[in-house]
Amino acid sequence: MALTPVEGSTAAQPTAAQPTAAQPAAAGAAQTPAAVAAEAPAAQVQSLVVASATDGITLNRASYAATTPEELASIEAARAEQERARLAAAITNGQLSSVASALPVGGGVVRPLPYFNNFGTPYAGHKGVDYMVGAGTPISSIADGVVIESSESGPGWGVYVKVAHNINGTSVTSLYAHMTYGTRTVQVGDRVAAGQVIGQVGSTGRAFGAHLHLEVQVNNGYVNGESWLVANGA
Repeated sequence: MALTPVEGSTAAQPTAAQPTAAQPAAAGAAQTPAAVAAEAPAAQVQSLVVASATDGITLNRASYAATTPEELASIEAARAEQERARLAAAITNGQLSSVASALPVGGGVVRPLPYFNNFGTPYAGHKGVDYMVGAGTPISSIADGVVIESSESGPGWGVYVKVAHNINGTSVTSLYAHMTYGTRTVQVGDRVAAGQVIGQVGSTGRAFGAHLHLEVQVNNGYVNGESWLVANGA
């Protein structure tokens, strides 16, 4: 038998099922953030706090150290130049004690040339050893040291470089003369390492043919450079 609604009845009319707190929305239905938060257990609810404004902090470039390889290399180069200038000033002013204290203590001695053809003929008053070899041959420092003279126009030597060494506590200097113009790679105050190229063979100054004129002094006294090299293992 059909039921006829009574006029004025407040009975609810059949409608689509509505989700409740105990009945989650159907899969795929859009949910508001509030609804999601209401469904999640309290222990799983997370909050995000966003600062309303950034603090007005100005970084001071001097307040932090350099970290990039380029910055570190620049700092090291600046320090090396300051040290070179200090040593150069001491050398110019005759303060050789300052230079002596800066000399690296080294025992390794090497030959100044990769090869040579023959020795020059010695003569009276000649204080060095002449190594006859072609122009442009690289010349190397015979030991670690500090450059104390470097010039394009030395007296009789032409283009030359002079280096002070500390060979196991002994004061030694080496001078390399008759280099080719414009080939010096060091200046006064520079530190050099054994075997470091400092110039190229030439024939400047009082020279007859391309060769290296090498002078070695030990404790301010001239010695035969070749004999000294051999005696020290070069």
